[in-house]
Amino acid sequence: MIDLRSDTKTRPTEAMRRAMAEAEVGDDVDREDPTVNKLEAVAADLLGKEAGLLVTSGTQGNIVSLLALTEPGEKLILEQDAHIFHYERGGVARLAGLMVHTLPGHYGAMNPAEVEAAIWAEEIHRAPTGAVALENTHNRAGGTCLSVGYTNDICEVAHRQGVPVHIDGARIFDAAVALGVEAKELVAAADSVTFCLSKSLGAPVGSVICGREAFIARAREYRKMLGGGMRQAGIIAAAGLVALEQELPRLHEDHQKARRIAEVLAELPGVRLDLATVQTNMVLFELQRADMTAPQLCERLAEWDIQARARNEVQIRFVLHRDISFKDTEQICVALKDILGAGG
Repeated sequence: MIDLRSDTKTRPTEAMRRAMAEAEVGDDVDREDPTVNKLEAVAADLLGKEAGLLVTSGTQGNIVSLLALTEPGEKLILEQDAHIFHYERGGVARLAGLMVHTLPGHYGAMNPAEVEAAIWAEEIHRAPTGAVALENTHNRAGGTCLSVGYTNDICEVAHRQGVPVHIDGARIFDAAVALGVEAKELVAAADSVTFCLSKSLGAPVGSVICGREAFIARAREYRKMLGGGMRQAGIIAAAGLVALEQELPRLHEDHQKARRIAEVLAELPGVRLDLATVQTNMVLFELQRADMTAPQLCERLAEWDIQARARNEVQIRFVLHRDISFKDTEQICVALKDILGAGG
């Protein structure tokens, strides 16, 4: 099956499996695992931060970061379609004790002036702002990117009022490739960033948090509190190191595949697609036809050995990744033309 549901569906490469089998390990809770230590150092260097911390997932990375940056009863400002708000089971409220203040965004980007206005002045009636969170790339906007300039503007607004900025950078390297910059440039002004090894980078599990030494020390305590001390975690870190070495150079291929499919979809009747959102490895579109719903399109694609998932009755997201070849991409295009080429 050609699986378009998510880039979390990839299988580890042979190189990853070998590295995992041969990894030198130790007790990471006592910081004795050399492979974990290497991964954290490599990740921190790639993102221009002082230190890194391996966590089990992007969701754990986000909540650990926010626990380390904020205090209970404070407010978190984030874009209204952010992953933290929609897909992390309310952890910022239940675990971090944060009140959420969402703002509208354009392609996932909040207006800096609105962010500044949302950082309330300290007074007895209002919750102080604990942090601002950005998402790059932005999932629900279709994999769109936040630029260096935009991120710097948000950080300047927040830091001017003493508020830290966290970046949910699950696919930050996709943003860097699409924008033609180094990932460290995209996060230079931020206080913390987390990225996923298990999404576009194709490793089987894990994410890494990066930031200043003092922040990482505090985050390490919260990781332990949440049960994230993984002992001989070098077997996980080993695959992550292979991903950073071998998968980063090929991310542009996933973007090319996504663009190819998007351009085909844009020409088909009854398809609504904003090509400006197709910036990385995702294609987000709506099916506006009298003869077929989005779930029905997914059923038809399954007949072509293509797996896809509808978000609702009209919207579908395709995610391209390493396990989908350029040949597979052409098969997807042929199937879409055959299924959607008439009607509307």
